[in-house]
Amino acid sequence: FESSEMLATFLASTPLLRDSWRLCDIANRSAPGSYVMNCAGDIGYVAFSGIQTVVRTDPIRRNLVPLDTAGEGIFSALHCGSASCGAQEEEAEEPAMVHAGMLRLFKTTYDCPGFRKQMMALMETSKSLVITGHSLGGILASLSTLWLLSYLQSIYSSLSIICITFGSPLLGNHSLNQAILRQRWGGKFCHVVSKDDIMPRILFAPVLPFIPQLNIILQSWQWSMTSRNLSNFTVQLSDKDKAELFRYVSAHVEEAASLNTNASLRSQYRPFGSYLFFSSDGAICVDSSAAVVQMLSLMFSKASPNSCIENHLKYGDCVNRAYSSQFLNKGTLEVSEASYEASLKMALRSSGLNSSDSEVEKAKDCLRMAKQLGRTPSLNCAKLAINLSKITRYRAQIEWYQTYCDESDDQMGYYDSFKQKRASKREVQVNKNRIKLAAFWDNVITMLDNNQLPCDFDKRAKWVNASQFYKLLVEPLDIAEYYRSGTHLRKGHYMKYGRERRFEIFDRWWRERSVGEEENGKRSKYAGLTQDTCFWARVEEAREWLDKARMETDKSKLDTLLENINYFEAYASQLVERKEVSKDVLAKYSSYSIWMDEWKEYKSQVPRISPQLLSCAGRETVL
Repeated sequence: FESSEMLATFLASTPLLRDSWRLCDIANRSAPGSYVMNCAGDIGYVAFSGIQTVVRTDPIRRNLVPLDTAGEGIFSALHCGSASCGAQEEEAEEPAMVHAGMLRLFKTTYDCPGFRKQMMALMETSKSLVITGHSLGGILASLSTLWLLSYLQSIYSSLSIICITFGSPLLGNHSLNQAILRQRWGGKFCHVVSKDDIMPRILFAPVLPFIPQLNIILQSWQWSMTSRNLSNFTVQLSDKDKAELFRYVSAHVEEAASLNTNASLRSQYRPFGSYLFFSSDGAICVDSSAAVVQMLSLMFSKASPNSCIENHLKYGDCVNRAYSSQFLNKGTLEVSEASYEASLKMALRSSGLNSSDSEVEKAKDCLRMAKQLGRTPSLNCAKLAINLSKITRYRAQIEWYQTYCDESDDQMGYYDSFKQKRASKREVQVNKNRIKLAAFWDNVITMLDNNQLPCDFDKRAKWVNASQFYKLLVEPLDIAEYYRSGTHLRKGHYMKYGRERRFEIFDRWWRERSVGEEENGKRSKYAGLTQDTCFWARVEEAREWLDKARMETDKSKLDTLLENINYFEAYASQLVERKEVSKDVLAKYSSYSIWMDEWKEYKSQVPRISPQLLSCAGRETVL
């Protein structure tokens, strides 16, 4: 979902919220410590029980651990080191971190073969998945969703997933939120929170002094979740203990709201996704992390020591109100009116904050900020479209240069002409254009990382096609500059150490696009631009292998080099045969043509090359 407004409207018009809570309630009563699965038509549901077997203090300790401690590959899409995210080393971002105890609990579930087998089976029979959970089950639902999103991205699946939690504690830090935004996954999470519930706020506070009291509350909650009758809910705590705990947590939530900046919360818990806040008067949906923290504080200020504990078990009442005709007629899940101020007043009423409350101005500012942030992505996208048209001339000049090189009498082609460029005015201008285009596309990626563009931006044909053409046209020049400047001697080869993050992102956009039948047809002539934009980097590596093979005396190392060379030769031959290369690849004095001549000469002079290695050249190969 592009915004919290779209998500709220969707939930108000579908039974997903009601069905999710119903399944959570079943999981709480009949599957403590586990989960339940169900299908409704082509929608698959997975609900995690709020009753989980954990170390006594795990759910309420605040210790964070890096997400990648769960194991390599589980959350691969969210592992963001400085290099992989395109940041400079001195500005390396803190890793995405999550609650240590809940990550261990998830890992226990994940490591069970039956769980993964059931999930795969459910995905095969469903067009959409809803992952849900109440209380501690909400954190398991969030982690399971992050795992599934990472997995589906790795196999290029378009299966739709949404995660709906009820009264879930916070999960991770600022970097986790940023990693989720970078993947455009924020709109896939909806966290339902009662105005009074202490559980979603508990991890803002260092609760070590109150661990005994919190353990009692947690045990009382979990005992009551198994019961159909919540009217007898009691907590064996004195009113004094309840009041002290409430004041303590409330003060820390308020402090978090007052210090709500990226820098101050970088190493603390921070919300992600959309939050659907319920009060007795209605509901509001917010998706800005900063605005969520503000609303968690402002709405909690109207709670009481008893209600903040009791309301953790009353999400069924919230859901029932959401689907009552009276509730919906108020427009509390609606998001637009002719008058913006009227809409703002409606949102304030839905939050349970009255116009006479001292905090109402803070709430207004918070909602205005959230509204403005919600409009910003579309405005930014429109501005980018204008800027894209302005840089067209830079791209056109590079296209002209490509044609000039391909038709030149020196017969070197586009790549090699630029790589061996002289300090002529022509090459200098092309290099300037290359840098200007890189700056434009790097800015696009930065805006995506900061959630400043629509959530479906990377699916829009205009931008997918524009980024692909840019990559096809300009990446060969980046490779040429990388090797011309000798950067490979300092850092290593381009493919592993030099490729810019933007090209890797554009690769993924292109793979995940909708492919028409016309794109699968056989080519009748050579491509205007080589379809493998890293082809020249592969050529450079093959040149180095051949140079090393000429001098290598160790048979084992020589065999490895020759096998690599033969695989590349087979791969390049396939591209040429399929006409997926541009004519500069076959230019008489291109690096590839020269390499092929040298390779043939080497083979003719070294007849002792293993026939097994030579046969590699005929294999189907994908590099």
